Amino acid sequence: MIKYTCPCWGEEKEDWPAIAYSAPYPYFGLSEDEIKNSELTSDLCIIRYPDETCYFIRAVLVQEVHNDCRDLEYGIWVSLSKKSFENYVEHYDDKEFEDGCFGWLASYFPEYDFSNSIPTNVFIDNKIGRPFIYPHESHDHPFVRDFYKGIPKEEAERRINSILNK
Repeated sequence: MIKYTCPCWGEEKEDWPAIAYSAPYPYFGLSEDEIKNSELTSDLCIIRYPDETCYFIRAVLVQEVHNDCRDLEYGIWVSLSKKSFENYVEHYDDKEFEDGCFGWLASYFPEYDFSNSIPTNVFIDNKIGRPFIYPHESHDHPFVRDFYKGIPKEEAERRINSILNK
């Protein structure tokens, strides 16, 4: 962790690590044959099922934290349409590329029940790195409410510790 003096509170702090997911959630349920027919890199994933193909990209979600000047960052996955995925891949190395598209959240946080996927907006600006996602504010789900209202510092620390102590 990197130590620094917080500009908000004047206290010495350490940066929180990002909570990162190595693959989209559906990838973890694949059979050996399905894994052989799929592709996974640190930024892209294609899952080929017998009856459909699903496309995913790695993105960033930033969670506001109350009473702290740090935010909690997640390295998550989002599912895109074939057209949006191909457009992203085509412009992957173009540092001037900016775009936006629709996606479905494809990482599931243990703090929430995800019986239905969460719709998101995906904002791509290759100058700054991985795309950022924002859940649709109109989607009624505790995850979406927490995203827009923020979470307490203690909850952010609990989430980090649960990942670091696995």
